[in-house]
Amino acid sequence: MASAHTAVNDPGSPKKPADLRKVVAASLVGTTIEWYDYFLYGSAAALVFGRVFFPESDPLTGTLLSFLTYAIGFAARPVGAVVFGHFGDRLGRKKLLVISLLMMGGSTTLIGCVPGYATLGVAAPLLLTTLRLVQGFALGGEWGGAVLLVSEHGDARRRGFWASWPQGGAPAGNLLAVGVLSLMTTVLSDDAFNSWGWRVPFLLSGVLVMVGMWIRLSVDESPLFKEALAKSKEREAKQKAEQLPFVAVVRDHWRDILVAMGARMAENISYYVITAFVLTYCVEHLDIEKQPALNAVLIGSAVQFCLIPLFGALSDRVGRKPVYLVGALGVGAWSWAFFGLLDTRSFPALVLAVTVGLVFHSAMYAPQAAFFSELFATRMRYTGASIGAQLSSVAAGAPAPLIATALLGSYGSSTPISVYVGLSAVVTVIAVVAARETRGTDLAEVGPAGPAAAARQAAGPKETASR
Repeated sequence: MASAHTAVNDPGSPKKPADLRKVVAASLVGTTIEWYDYFLYGSAAALVFGRVFFPESDPLTGTLLSFLTYAIGFAARPVGAVVFGHFGDRLGRKKLLVISLLMMGGSTTLIGCVPGYATLGVAAPLLLTTLRLVQGFALGGEWGGAVLLVSEHGDARRRGFWASWPQGGAPAGNLLAVGVLSLMTTVLSDDAFNSWGWRVPFLLSGVLVMVGMWIRLSVDESPLFKEALAKSKEREAKQKAEQLPFVAVVRDHWRDILVAMGARMAENISYYVITAFVLTYCVEHLDIEKQPALNAVLIGSAVQFCLIPLFGALSDRVGRKPVYLVGALGVGAWSWAFFGLLDTRSFPALVLAVTVGLVFHSAMYAPQAAFFSELFATRMRYTGASIGAQLSSVAAGAPAPLIATALLGSYGSSTPISVYVGLSAVVTVIAVVAARETRGTDLAEVGPAGPAAAARQAAGPKETASR
């Protein structure tokens, strides 16, 4: 069995370019819609949910409570990662991706129908939180399946480039979410927007999901998964634990899970500070109108969407780790300039602050799909990549706007927030430096049990039998 550390120069047997582009397009459209739904909640939490669902609180406290419901959705993401990963590793990537898209779209559409506190009282924020949990559960399963579907269809030589396209769904979804909100705030008065206008982007999700379903159903299952599934049926004598992806991945890939978690700390925290908390900071702290803040995020997201494939291609040339480290070090340093530029209240400065921050974020986010895919064996890859990515979301992305808002309220200064982002960058740098370089790894050769099992095999049959 080849070692999980083995990198090969043979690009394998890539699909025809037209087929691969179809898979990439389906994954990109699907992830764009899912992230649109997810980010729409974050933007609405910063702009309007405090007034609609927590009207008895002062503005900053209302926003803090809104971000608390926002953070709760992250708690469901590791659960979604385990459930979707388990069945995705046993039944296939495509089936689970269809389910995740339906769950996300349905919950988002229903959020647009939830009456406010004035109508339902405390039941309103409870319903909102429940639907947010469904969103988090669905997204926990979406990310791993989408990037793996592309990674396993492609070849080792250009995997960083192709696998980065589903990552483009995050800025594209944010671009779409902020764009629709920006349009609504432009054409409606504040009263109309706060009353009913904010619901329109949520209801629009139902239409987008139908488009995503039509495209996603048109692609084939991952060929590597089909091959691995066929081989697993020939090994029916294996232990029960070896047939459970969650048990196998925790036992054999725990180091890789920790690497993935650490690598996401700065990426996750910086993103939600730059794109979600920035709206609160500008509107509530600096008394800037909603529109300039939304437009700054809009422009930065458009730039990021264009940069992600470029950074993905760069990781194919120089490696995943160097590109990732540049991004982590960059966001750590930029966090100090970021708030200084916002404090000028100048629109060009707002755009510069958000855009440069997202440039550094792109350097981490683009190679992440290929990097995490290359850490895990095929029959436990969905579970491993999803768990590693989503567990960090609970510690990083979930509390990021909440912590930033609380720090701002306690100290009245952005300095503690810059320290917070800087410390997250330190954690990510340590994790990435400790990881192995995965560029060029043949995904069919990573397996079936990873580095830990390889060590057990090297110890001889006695230890294996004793298990």
